[in-house]
Amino acid sequence: MGTLEGPGGAAAGGRRRWRWWFVVGLNVFFLLAGQTAATLLGRFYYDQGGNSKWMATLVQSAGFPILLFAYIFFPSSSSSSSGGSPGGAAARRPPAALLAAVYLSIGLLVAGDNLMYSYGLLYLPVSTYSLICATQLAFNAVLSRLINSQKFTHLILNSVLLLTFSAALLGVRGGAADDSSSSAIPKGKYALGFILTLGASATYALILSLMQLAFERVIKRATFRVVLEMQIFTSAVAAGASAAGLLGSGEWRSLAGEAAAYGKGEASYAMTLAGTAVAWQVASVGVVGLVFLVSSLFSNVISAVALPLVPIFAVFFFGDPMDGEKVLAMLLAVWGSASYVYQNYLDVQKVKKALNDDPEAPAVAVAVTAPPPPPPPP
Repeated sequence: MGTLEGPGGAAAGGRRRWRWWFVVGLNVFFLLAGQTAATLLGRFYYDQGGNSKWMATLVQSAGFPILLFAYIFFPSSSSSSSGGSPGGAAARRPPAALLAAVYLSIGLLVAGDNLMYSYGLLYLPVSTYSLICATQLAFNAVLSRLINSQKFTHLILNSVLLLTFSAALLGVRGGAADDSSSSAIPKGKYALGFILTLGASATYALILSLMQLAFERVIKRATFRVVLEMQIFTSAVAAGASAAGLLGSGEWRSLAGEAAAYGKGEASYAMTLAGTAVAWQVASVGVVGLVFLVSSLFSNVISAVALPLVPIFAVFFFGDPMDGEKVLAMLLAVWGSASYVYQNYLDVQKVKKALNDDPEAPAVAVAVTAPPPPPPPP
C-alpha cells in the first residue's frame, strides 16, 4: 500500500487505512448478516417439511451466478492489498491448469463440507448446531499454525481452549438436545449430528487455510477480482457436485411433492431456497474477502462471533430451549471469540506504533496477520 512520507504522505496513509478498514467492515457485515440469515432459513426449510439433504446442500453454493455481475463490471486493475509485495497486483497469472486444480480441489471440499452441515442442521436444534460450529475457530487456529505459519499467542490458545470446552459441554449433554420443540428434528440423531457438525467445522477451517495458502503461494495477486474468481469457481464446482448428488441419490424425484406439502406453501418453498442461496453467497463473499484482506483465522473468528448470536434468534423463531448448559456454552464461545478479537486489536496497535516509529514500514493491511505473499517471479 505504499510508504508514508511527510505530512502529505501521512494523510494519504491515513486515508488508505480508513479505506482498508471500511472494506474489512463491509466484508464483516456480509459475513455476519449472510451467515445468520442462511442458518435460520436452513432450519426453517426443515421445519416446514423440507427433507432433501442434497437440496439443502446445493443451495449453499448454487447462488454463485449473482457474483458474475460484479465480476464482469469490477475493473481488473482495482486492488485491495493484503500486505502483498508492491508488484503483487501485476503478478504473472498462474497456469490455467494449476488454477483449475486449486478451484476443483477446494470446490469439492466445499461440497462435502456443505453436505455435513446440512445433516448437522437437520439432526440438531439450530442453537446447538451454531454453538458447535463455533469450534471451527479452534480448528482454524491449529491449521493456520501448521499451513499458514500463523502465530499462536496465549490469547489465541485461550480462545482455542474455551471454544473446545464449549463444544465439549454440548457434546456431553447428549440426547438432551432432542428436547427442541421442533418436530422436524429426528429423535435419537443427536450424536450423529454432533459428529457431522464437528467434522464440517474442521473441514471448513481447512478450506479457509487452503484458500489463504492459494492466495499467497499460487495466485500472488492483490485484486478483489481474484477474490471473486475464487468464490465463483469453487462455488461452481461445489454446486455441480451437489447437483450430481441430488440426481444420483434420487432425491430430485420427491422435490415436487415436497414443495406441494411445504408448510407455508409452494411460493414460500421457492423463496426459502432462493433466499438461502443468496444469503450463503453474501456470507461467502465476506468470508473470502476477509481471508484475502486479513487472514483465514480472522475470517473464521468473525464467523465464530456470529454463531453464539444465532441461538438467541432461534429462541424467538423456533422456540429452541435455552437451558443453563447452552447459556454456559454460549458464554464460553463468546469469551473464546473475544480473546482472538483482542489479540487482533493488539496486532493492529503494534503495527500502528511501527508505522509511527518508522514511516517506511508496511501499511496497516499487514497488521492483521497473514504472512505476505512471496514476490512474483521475475
